[in-house]
Amino acid sequence: MNIQPDLHSGSQQITGFLQKAHCHLIDGEWIEPASGKRFDVFNPATGQVIARVAEGNAGDVDRAVRAARRAFDDGPWSRMSPSERSRLLLRLADALEDATDEFALLDTLDNGMPITMARGINVAGSVDRLRYYAGWATKLSGETLAMAGQNPHLFHSFTLREPVGVAGLIVPWNMPLLMVASKVAPALAAGCTVILKPAEQTPLSALRFGELVQDVGIPAGVVNIVTGFGETGAALVDHPGVDKISFTGSAEVGKQIVRASTSNLKRVTLELGGKSPVVVFPDADVSTAIAGASRSIFSNTGQVCAAGSRLFVHERLFDQVVDGVADTASRMKIGPGIDPATEMGPVISQDQLDRINGYVRAGRDAGATVIAAEAGSAGPGYFVQPTVLTGTTPEMSVRREEIFGPVLCAMSFSDDDLDAIAREANDTDFGLSALIFTRDLSVAHKMAKKIRAGTVRINGGGLDPNIPFGGFKQSGWGRESGREGIEAFTEIKSVTIGL
Repeated sequence: MNIQPDLHSGSQQITGFLQKAHCHLIDGEWIEPASGKRFDVFNPATGQVIARVAEGNAGDVDRAVRAARRAFDDGPWSRMSPSERSRLLLRLADALEDATDEFALLDTLDNGMPITMARGINVAGSVDRLRYYAGWATKLSGETLAMAGQNPHLFHSFTLREPVGVAGLIVPWNMPLLMVASKVAPALAAGCTVILKPAEQTPLSALRFGELVQDVGIPAGVVNIVTGFGETGAALVDHPGVDKISFTGSAEVGKQIVRASTSNLKRVTLELGGKSPVVVFPDADVSTAIAGASRSIFSNTGQVCAAGSRLFVHERLFDQVVDGVADTASRMKIGPGIDPATEMGPVISQDQLDRINGYVRAGRDAGATVIAAEAGSAGPGYFVQPTVLTGTTPEMSVRREEIFGPVLCAMSFSDDDLDAIAREANDTDFGLSALIFTRDLSVAHKMAKKIRAGTVRINGGGLDPNIPFGGFKQSGWGRESGREGIEAFTEIKSVTIGL
């Protein structure tokens, strides 16, 4: 296996972890897959196998659901006070923070992201979310309601907010650990039990997270982890013992989940794709806009659902901004994520590399001008150049479809009509995020209302555990993070008492 133990303080533990015959975590035990099969996990920076992981099937999923069902219906989790759940989540956050180097290296090897991002965003963000939702465990409440059509002296009405039950959590490969924490934390804080299905490309940090779950004393059956491919996720969605599915991934799979969930009308939260606009007005601070637009599309090699992949710049600043973004692209250090100097690592797989290059070729063939970094080969892995295209038209696939790579379409506008600019920005099937650069508060507020997206950021800013995140249109259903993120794992019960 391609592991270099002297590169990182957590690498000795990582070497031993990678060499395990990885199993499913079901009912507090590491269980061999029912099929006896395992699959390879690759380091995208080298293309080499770094681990072998259990391949789950419907039988494994059924065992996990039954364990979660017992832990919710009859086990200690349903009898545990909110403050006890909070303490366990805080203990889990502390354990994860203590293992920061280990988890950062795991996700860097498994996903390819730069080690600085893995440590500072992926792991640190996961710790933040665990602590944030640990606080929410004791804050959920109903309310007393006045009767509108009946004598209030004869009735007392109130609501209870209760956990939805057993939740299936299906996470993507682009930010492996952070996606795990973002779903597990609110689910557990709400009182649910879970079956986690990590992406087959990046299951390793989820499995190591499962070991921490055991170490801190979370009861058996509360967190179950079943690894595998799409069939494993489909079995989880189809299972009648699952009350809710929380999925992050492609719009295509999200639609399949909606159709499958009708078997028992599961509650569904979907955080899907994006084709997010970045709009730069003529009064914007140019250096801030260049840095923000570059970061929005090139971070994590563009493998971000909220990536700003469509850049609209007023004609007075267009050349300056596009040249600045292209210059940023040309100077980026591309290489394996374990190199601390790396700014952009590989994409996740050969399929993803081919997909990205295919979109760029299609744009060029359709008449777009391609501006790409003059980067040489960064190694045998799945490396791609950060790319800027100009001269695209609305019907081009490179401008309409989510690429999930470091590819930016740049367009100019001359109209000062905010409605016209908003129509351009909203001309997409998605509505996840938008980024606007302007110093004019009036323009900022007006555009924030006109943009059809779940998150609008003005002059920068990142995501935060307390800020709801989700999309309009085909970017999904529901919200994660904030109060809305934990309430998505609850049901409202109305109670009326005749006095």
